[in-house]
Amino acid sequence: MTSTRVERTRRNVDLRRPAHAPRKPEPALRGPRRAQQLPDPLRTTENDKAIRILIADDHDVVRRGLRAFLDLDSGLEVVGEAGNGAKAVHLAHRLRPDVVLMDLAMPELDGIAATEVIHRELPNTSVVVLTRLLEDESLVRALRAGAVGYLLKDTRAPDLRQAIKAAVAGQAQISPKAAARLVRKVVAPERLETLSHREAEVLQLLARGSANKQIGHELGIAEKTVKTHVTSILGKLGVQSRTQAALYAGRIGLVPLDQLGAAGAIAARGSPGDQRGSGGALGS
Repeated sequence: MTSTRVERTRRNVDLRRPAHAPRKPEPALRGPRRAQQLPDPLRTTENDKAIRILIADDHDVVRRGLRAFLDLDSGLEVVGEAGNGAKAVHLAHRLRPDVVLMDLAMPELDGIAATEVIHRELPNTSVVVLTRLLEDESLVRALRAGAVGYLLKDTRAPDLRQAIKAAVAGQAQISPKAAARLVRKVVAPERLETLSHREAEVLQLLARGSANKQIGHELGIAEKTVKTHVTSILGKLGVQSRTQAALYAGRIGLVPLDQLGAAGAIAARGSPGDQRGSGGALGS
């Protein structure tokens, strides 16, 4: 009886609705008509978090060009742009990117000073220098300021993407021309005997671009133990970064210069003029 009244009431309400009154839309996804939702191949998931990048360069056209091709990689996400060093520091604090691509010649605060501040105040953010400058003083000062990579603007786009991902993994990436200059500038003890046999093994793998986890797997030791060895190596060599330690390994011949960096990465590919394959340079 009650159900009959309810049904009659529903019909009456429907008859009283003006002809032009819109009906409430039915649920779009119902039963067998439910549309299949396909994943977007360019969209990252929670299990595949994109690397957050801040671009710092005083040329707008360079920033736009970098953003354009970095956005093609679903594993990379440009979260901000800065036209000078001061704004780069400000945005780095606000956005907390994983990597900052840092030009050196910028107004207000240059790239080296900005790198030093970010390295000191945001230890979880890696700075990769991307510049036209190939001067000994700039190279050394940038690394001492805490940059984990030093790339020239003639670096090929695929190599830049690789360098960004390597920086997050704790691997040093240096353009071949820069590496050749830096090796001559590294100041460290001349005798490798200051390191233990295990530390020398760790340094050799580190110099080839291996991350701590890879080194641990290769040597059969825990990642935490590798970190301890790396800290000891930096202290004994009197250097401040893995990059400087890797360059020292190249200087003393522990690792050939053409093998500095991860296998297939920038420093192991020879000079930019010798590189072959798809992808052009970044431009000026």
